[in-house]
Amino acid sequence: MDYQNISFEVVSGVARLTFKRPPLNVLNIAMMREINSALDGLDPATAKVLVIAAEGKAFSAGVDVSEHTADKVNEMIEVFHGIFRRLDQMDVPTLAVVQGAALGGGCEVALFCDLVVASEKAKFGQPEIKVGVFPPIAAVILPRLAPHKKALELLLTGETIDAAEAYRLGLVNRVVPVEQLSAAADEMIGKLTALSGVVLRMTRRAARLGGQGAFDQALGQVESLYLNELMKTQDANEGLAAFLEKRVPVWKDS
Repeated sequence: MDYQNISFEVVSGVARLTFKRPPLNVLNIAMMREINSALDGLDPATAKVLVIAAEGKAFSAGVDVSEHTADKVNEMIEVFHGIFRRLDQMDVPTLAVVQGAALGGGCEVALFCDLVVASEKAKFGQPEIKVGVFPPIAAVILPRLAPHKKALELLLTGETIDAAEAYRLGLVNRVVPVEQLSAAADEMIGKLTALSGVVLRMTRRAARLGGQGAFDQALGQVESLYLNELMKTQDANEGLAAFLEKRVPVWKDS
């Protein structure tokens, strides 16, 4: 597909989805449809990590406010939430690289990713309440990611926090000077691409299952994944054999 608002490529096991509506990368319906199309076209077997980044001074200032109106809101919610349903279901680990402001829907995209590397200039916030609405995705994920009272403070006040505060709350994994952001992202990517793709995907799925339902039920699902799927892969057996034989594993990604 010839994208107008994003770029998307998969090279050497790294899928890169880049927002290209600088300077603020405001998410409109057309752009979000392109994001969904790119995610639909991603073959999990070809990627060990999906990197979501952006051109311009902001990661994303959020969803276009003009598309929250009564005549467009149903379509907007369907398309926007489709991004998160796809990210949730595809198993490939995700990394957000946040160079500047991540606000509203942009904040939701960044924080929904499994890992976040941010520059010191990054900011995070859900200002929706200031225009008379609330952010559905953030209402679901923030109480799971941050201390409950802090999550409510962010939702109820619409205030923005800097990267250091986001790190303190556990919302991001690394905060680095802006000139080191690319190198920090590459370092994180390198840690993932050095591992087995199939095991990465199963580990991500296990973590998702582990966060749902009662402990015994979740553990049963993770045990089933471990015994009935993971231990039938070549890479699980290769990794264990390599450890016992004191050698570097040779992954087959299967």
